[in-house]
Amino acid sequence: QVQLVESGGGLVQAGESLRLSCAVSGSIFGIIFMAWYRQAPGKQRDLVASITSGGRTNYADSVKGRFTISRENAKNTVDLQMNSLKPEDTGVYYCTVRTNRNAYWGQGTQVTVSS
Repeated sequence: QVQLVESGGGLVQAGESLRLSCAVSGSIFGIIFMAWYRQAPGKQRDLVASITSGGRTNYADSVKGRFTISRENAKNTVDLQMNSLKPEDTGVYYCTVRTNRNAYWGQGTQVTVSS
């Protein structure tokens, strides 16, 4: 059974950094990409950053230059380094893994940035 477990969220002040980590367990074949999404209160879940199996990355315009997504294939983890955090970065951050057949999601981790 596939499980995604996020960690690293918390409460920080504007300008500080956090590193989120997503540990993937279980057998997953045919991974196309791994990604982090964010859902702010009362808003839809939006893509923050993604990384393909080949290492190509993509970022939302709002986080470019501040966030970095990385993956370690041997450990089956995908991390999100978040620097220069802003109050608008507040939300629940979800890790997802996409294959050609399925989309797997974690339970999310809360990130709160105070001004």
